[in-house]
Amino acid sequence: MAKILITAAGSYGDVAPYTGVGARLREAGHEVALATHDTYAPLVRAAGLEFRRLPADPRTHRTTGRPSHTDPDSPGHGTPTGKRDLMRRAAAFIKELGAGIADAAAPQGTGTGPELLLLSATTAPLGRHLAEAMDIPALELPLVPNAPTGDFAPIVSGGRSLGRWGNRAAGRLSLRIVDRLYKDAARDLRTRLGLPPATPRTVRRRAAAEGRPVLHGFSEVLVPRPGDWPSPLAVVGNWWPWHAPDAELPAIVRDFLTSGPPPVFIGFGSMAANGDGERLSELAVQALRRAKVRGILQSGWAGLTASPPGGTPATSPTDDVLTIGEVPHALLFPHMSAVVHHCGAGTAAAGLRAGVPTVPVPVAADQPFWAARLASLGVATAPIPFKELTEELPPDRAVARLAHALAQVTGAPARRDHAAAAARRRAAEDGAGAVVQAVDRTVDAGNSRQ
Repeated sequence: MAKILITAAGSYGDVAPYTGVGARLREAGHEVALATHDTYAPLVRAAGLEFRRLPADPRTHRTTGRPSHTDPDSPGHGTPTGKRDLMRRAAAFIKELGAGIADAAAPQGTGTGPELLLLSATTAPLGRHLAEAMDIPALELPLVPNAPTGDFAPIVSGGRSLGRWGNRAAGRLSLRIVDRLYKDAARDLRTRLGLPPATPRTVRRRAAAEGRPVLHGFSEVLVPRPGDWPSPLAVVGNWWPWHAPDAELPAIVRDFLTSGPPPVFIGFGSMAANGDGERLSELAVQALRRAKVRGILQSGWAGLTASPPGGTPATSPTDDVLTIGEVPHALLFPHMSAVVHHCGAGTAAAGLRAGVPTVPVPVAADQPFWAARLASLGVATAPIPFKELTEELPPDRAVARLAHALAQVTGAPARRDHAAAAARRRAAEDGAGAVVQAVDRTVDAGNSRQ
């Protein structure tokens, strides 16, 4: 068995799936630490993993950016308004992250360092340098498809195909942009580690030439593995955030569920954190009531609430709209008639896993890609761009737009049938199990060379 360090950075959706992976590895006998931000320390420790700290915690707003090639449940404090702003904020995030990632991999106390690194998409461009300096193997575990392919354009491009040649060219350009974002942080990290100069592009190509598996944590039900990907690139299925086996929904939620027909979930996670909460809350409640459906609002970073400004949140099971805090989607979504969310990779997968239809409200980056995938499966309505609800439409038209989508998604049995069928297909996947197998093969190969 091996000492393993998982590194993951960003928002909840970028980090939480690795707690499930780590827990499975621990059950298989490995010693597992997860390096991430202070915000997620309780989640990491609850999963039975050692917590290692990474800087640049987006929840505390000590930095205001993050890379655009990951699942962007949160671009920092507020949503970037343009590509230049996004790049600037991503570079700030990476610089702070790079300054602390070596500390996370250093031996703790009198112990020894890790024998294997598992790297998220956000941390891989830095973790490759660590693996080189420590002379240990590293496996990359991205949550999104970020390798060039002719099948689709880079996921941050909004989902519009450029043709097979154009898609591949855009994918290669996307990798070069990522290399440029990490250039300064990688240079500083290599200097600290005593490594000779090398560009992120050079190190990325060296890692690819090693032929180690790259395990993508999403479902082929949503994104079939591109046929033009190199053989080491695999799609293994989703990894799910860890929660206690005996975890239950809060009593107030259980009472609400039994007091009427299945409600609609509305939540935007760590999106909409820049003053949109009041407008979104009012819009959501009005749309639910116009569509004549019950609802559950998850407050998230925007602070959604069913109460008027200054009032008390609706928490009685007799209300038609209930406000909740953090509740695992795995427990909540199966009880919903539909879900409305921003279509981050993890939330989109959770809706599909529960077999419930979706109203996608994508905000930025890869979210339009996942929204389009859900719609193409017949499990979602046409996406409603987030800006339509928060900026572009007057309040009465925004309410009508969302209410119409709610009526569509709850009144069409075909969408629920498609969602249930997709859930059955997805249930055959074991993403975390595939990671355990890949880790065991890597460890065995290393032992055989000693």
